[in-house]
This record gives sequence, structure tokens and C-alpha cells, in this order.
Amino acid sequence: IPVYIFYSMFGFQRIGDLAWAAGDSRARGFLVGGTAGRTTLNGEGLQHQDGHSQVFAHFVPNCRSYDPTFHFEVAVIFHYGLKRMYEEQIDEYYYLTTMNENYSHPAMPEGAEEGIIKGMYKLREGSGKGHRVNLLGSGTILREALAAAELLEESYDLNVNVWSVTSFNELCRDGQDVARWNRLHPEDEPRRSWVEQCLGEQADPTVASTDYIKLFAEQIRPFVKGTYYTLGTDGFGRSDSRAALRSHFEVDRHHIAVTVLNALHDEQKIAATQVSAAIKQFGIDPDSPNPRLA
Repeated sequence: IPVYIFYSMFGFQRIGDLAWAAGDSRARGFLVGGTAGRTTLNGEGLQHQDGHSQVFAHFVPNCRSYDPTFHFEVAVIFHYGLKRMYEEQIDEYYYLTTMNENYSHPAMPEGAEEGIIKGMYKLREGSGKGHRVNLLGSGTILREALAAAELLEESYDLNVNVWSVTSFNELCRDGQDVARWNRLHPEDEPRRSWVEQCLGEQADPTVASTDYIKLFAEQIRPFVKGTYYTLGTDGFGRSDSRAALRSHFEVDRHHIAVTVLNALHDEQKIAATQVSAAIKQFGIDPDSPNPRLA
């Protein structure tokens, strides 16, 4: 089973026809896009900042793509892929995006394997006594979601669950498969997508943040019961530090926190003045240009 590692920006964007041909010819193997995401390879300019290869990968029907954050997620995906392609002789190939950033890696939560493969699992259980919200994150921005959860619980006593989304693409496909089955079996008990099984029937506000364009996380909107907000890195970006890039694209912990507070305001659970105070406290310029065009 071949493994090929490359700059993620120079993959699907440049060899899209070959990626499609690989699926059409029933190729197998692992593609690993290194230095992935639009904010992890700081200082090298726009030509290396990939914010859309995961969206391109979704175009190929038998390409299964993942955006893991931690080493154990990569290990589980590789083990599963090898079993599928080599032992079970299934014609599919895998695309993993990995980041150019050093950070600590926790131990794998017990029972997380199924969720890693299906696309999401709960990484952090909320502990606050206030309103409950869900934060979804993938790749390196999952760590910003974790930091935002700590901030929201310490400063606002919210109950914040954090979900590691290893694959928005797999979640989307699963949801569409379930919707198709339900449509064709109207007399049977309806099935539930993996997103619905994870998030449940409660209409809690959910905020998803990734290092890719918003379209990447938007794919699962039909399967989220409550209000759903997506943050992403739409735009060309610039050469700068990781922290500055994440602030520019509005995917850092402070923008995630403000989005959560705004979601609660939209549901009339907190006052608008609380959102405004947070915007001021975090030093966010409300009149800054949209990063998609800046």
C-alpha cells in the first residue's frame, strides 16, 4: 500500500484530474498533505497556505479524507485504511491533512476509535452550570476550540462540549446516505446520521471552526438540530504569525467565543451588551474588512 507525502497546497488543486483518475481506476493508498491548513505554515506567503484541499478531496467518490489533530487519530485512520484496502481488498484511497505545528498530544479517550473513523467524537465534556453549547473543530483549529471552551466556562460559566471532527466529508456522506435510506424506506423506523447520534436532539447552539474555507464545515448543516455557525479561512491570507493569521481569519479562540455569545444572544438567552463587551475585551475590531476580500 503506497504512502505519498507532499505539500497539501500542491496536491488536489494541481492534480485534480489525476486524483479523479486514481479513483476511477480503483487505486489504493494514502495521500498525506503536509503543512496543511491556511494558518499553520506561517511566514512563507500565500502560495503554501492550503484552505481548500479537503473540499477538493470530497469530489472523488472513493477518496476518504480526514483532517486529524492528534497522533492517535492518525494511527487509527491508518490502521483502518490498511485493513480496508489490504485485508478486505476494498478499492478506495485516503487523504489525510497534517499540520506544520508542534503541540502536546493527549492520550486517546477510551472508545474513541469508532468516532474517529466515522468523523467525530467528544473530546471534552462541559462542566459549567450555564447554557450548553457545542464546539466542533478539526486539525490545528481544534486546539483553538479547546481554548475557547476553557475561556467560556471560566468567564461565562457556560457548559461547553468540544468535539473533534476528524472528517466533515465523512459526516456529510453518512448524513446523505441516511437521508437517502429514510426517503426510500418510509414505513421503517428512520435512521439517524452520526452527527445526530453525537449531538442528540437538543437544539443547542453549535459552532464549527476549521483551518479551511467555511464550505468545508457547512456540509453537515442539514444534520445539526440547533443553530449552527461556521468559521473558516475564506480568502488568500498573508504572511504572518500563526496567532495573527488565526485572528485575521476569525478562527481563533476569541472569535469562537464571540460567535458562541452571539449565538446565545440570537436565541435571546443573553443581552447584546454582553456580546459587545466581549468584542471590546478581546480587542476585536468590529469594522475590520472581511478576510475573504482583505
